Amino acid sequence: MKKFDISSMEKYTDRPGFIGTFIHSEGATLAHWQIAKGTELAFHSHPHEQISFLLSGKLDLRSGDETVHLEPGHAVVFAGDESHSGFAHEDCVVLDVFCPCREDFKLGK
Repeated sequence: MKKFDISSMEKYTDRPGFIGTFIHSEGATLAHWQIAKGTELAFHSHPHEQISFLLSGKLDLRSGDETVHLEPGHAVVFAGDESHSGFAHEDCVVLDVFCPCREDFKLGK
């Protein structure tokens, strides 16, 4: 067992409007995102399955022609290689789980 305290961990700030903190296991990545109101996430895809769970704020997520509006307690699942985008209507806190592990989100490598 290994304990993590995200308040003291290195922050990822390479995406404007996003502050990310990551916990990695051998098979998955947990991403804690703080997303600023008005931030848009451009359409993108990755080979990882993704579960997005909204803790606070209001967030739209899009895939293809479908848009879902999330409020706290709502979640969505994206299949690997499924293109998606988003827009934060308020400051948001999101937990994303990626499987397999997101090697590209490993900081300090």
